[in-house]
Amino acid sequence: MKIPLDVAKKRAHRGGQPRGVGLRLAATLVFPAILLLCGEWIHRGKLNSTFWVDSLLMHFPSFFLSWLWLVGVYMVLVNLFGRHTAGVAGVGLVVLPASIITRFKLSFRGEPFLPWDISQWKEAVSVADKSNLRLETPMWIGLGVFAVLLVAGWFLKLPTMRRYHWMLRQRIVGGCAGGVLVVGILLWFLSPTATKLVGIYPDMWMQDRYYRNHGVIAGFLTNLQQLNIDEPEGYSEQTMQALKQELEQLEKTAEPLWPESPSAADADAPRTPHIIYVMDEAFWDVEELPGVEFAEDPTPTLDRLESCAAVGQSYSPSFGGGTCDVEFEALTGHSVEPLPMGCKPFQQHVTRPMFSVASYLKDRGYQTVAVHGYYAKYWNRDKAYPNLGIDDFISLEDFADPEKKRPYYWSGGLVSDAEMAREIIRQFESRTPGQPLFLHAVTMENHSTYSASNFPEDELVELTRVPEGLSDETVGALRDFATGAADADAMLNTLVQYFSQVDEPVILVFWGDHYNLIGKGYELYEKTGYIEPGQYDSPKLHATPLVIWSNYQDTAIDLGTVASYDISPVMMDLYGLEKPLYFQLHIAEIPLMRARTRGMTILEDGTAVEEMTDEQAEAYQKHWLAQYDLMFGEDYLGLGPAEE
Repeated sequence: MKIPLDVAKKRAHRGGQPRGVGLRLAATLVFPAILLLCGEWIHRGKLNSTFWVDSLLMHFPSFFLSWLWLVGVYMVLVNLFGRHTAGVAGVGLVVLPASIITRFKLSFRGEPFLPWDISQWKEAVSVADKSNLRLETPMWIGLGVFAVLLVAGWFLKLPTMRRYHWMLRQRIVGGCAGGVLVVGILLWFLSPTATKLVGIYPDMWMQDRYYRNHGVIAGFLTNLQQLNIDEPEGYSEQTMQALKQELEQLEKTAEPLWPESPSAADADAPRTPHIIYVMDEAFWDVEELPGVEFAEDPTPTLDRLESCAAVGQSYSPSFGGGTCDVEFEALTGHSVEPLPMGCKPFQQHVTRPMFSVASYLKDRGYQTVAVHGYYAKYWNRDKAYPNLGIDDFISLEDFADPEKKRPYYWSGGLVSDAEMAREIIRQFESRTPGQPLFLHAVTMENHSTYSASNFPEDELVELTRVPEGLSDETVGALRDFATGAADADAMLNTLVQYFSQVDEPVILVFWGDHYNLIGKGYELYEKTGYIEPGQYDSPKLHATPLVIWSNYQDTAIDLGTVASYDISPVMMDLYGLEKPLYFQLHIAEIPLMRARTRGMTILEDGTAVEEMTDEQAEAYQKHWLAQYDLMFGEDYLGLGPAEE
């Protein structure tokens, strides 16, 4: 007997599965894997044997867990919306932006996309808009694959719940199973004990290597462990009281680090001088570039001050950005080394009144002022500065028709260094009579990105010789940068000349915050021989000029290399100023190592090594104990700012 077609269909599907189940299951497993590989291709620029052997095979659990987590995301979205397009979209929007941002950040900053970067999205968008970023071939192909999978996912539609009543139950089960994978694997990544079981050991100092070994997804998710700062081993009231007694003894017996500084040993030297800090954007001595010659010396003031001031190099924790990290170190004496790489203390940690050189001086009667040539909200300065004891903040919003330069990438231009010098002098002249002033200024004129189009041709510094192989783009960018450096040097000269005529004692501290890329990638540094090819972690790319000058002492002092977190202790030591106990730790640490920054130990001669000696490690641990006490702990040292 012939069975009617509609009855046959009902029998075929009664209690069974609709067609295409195997295809949909394959898509659930394969599509996330394809997108994961696309993300790694974008992140690395290529998928060669280094990836397949040294990363995927050597650290297979990391990639397996990442894939399984993405499968969970895929399952949740597919079962929620009923189409595989939703799963593809969700996984793609997780993997591809993270990989693209990681690629760009590695190129510009030497670090990947980190969880705390999310809180800095406004600053990132502003900088990216001026950075002339270009999508690379793997990015275009990855986006193309994403589009193809979206189309394929559209045709992988789940049967409707009206036609198959049991589909509601299956989608609930499938969605819940995906949710279990998402939450379970996330909790695994958040547990240091669990991640160590599969060979994942977070590498806070070499995040680029960490992401290279374990991939973008595992790297990002395991970095979530670092959002909570664990207290150092041995932290307790008893430990801190013992450290306090040690510091008090150091205070009684410590000798000046640079005894040739007359004011350090002079009982009659000023004890409450005005103190002016100027952190100049991206300032470093371009004359150090091998094979590059200029028609005129771009930095004559810097050269001249070597004979009448304390001059050396500030070792910066940053490259290509992160000005606020250097600023945080210089103002507080705290190091970013024990903090998660890439975190921004101004945004994440300076959320309450906290010790700084400004709060310390304010408690001793100083008026405290900050000046910055950009918007107050950037890097959260409008909230961080008051918590660091700075009472008055003059930002771009407060400037009246300031002179601006370099408008090619920055609409309207950036406040010039000459204008910043004028504003610093205005603030000094309008200070409260009879009260010492602490002023902290951060410039903006020489911010990246660089192009010869930023200045008229007749204003650009002229190059008379450059090494072969430098592209026209890089040469033009170098002329732009060198012109900005010359303006910074002229600013320094203006301030020195002005304060030389002031009757009251003044200390001026001037340094550059970090290096930037100039032109095409690292071409300038590599082709001039400034660094070896591929040596992107070279100490040379972290040592910027540091000048500590006063209008009442003219002895030439070679500071050598000084960590940016040691700038304030060194300034106080040079001039015999009363120091907080915390700074005694810094002074005791300097003879052992000049900096411990981004996993590198900088020795007295400026060379860098990765390891620390036992003595250096002990000094570093004491520094972290004291820093933790002041930043996160109970202030057992009693050095926090006075209550209002």
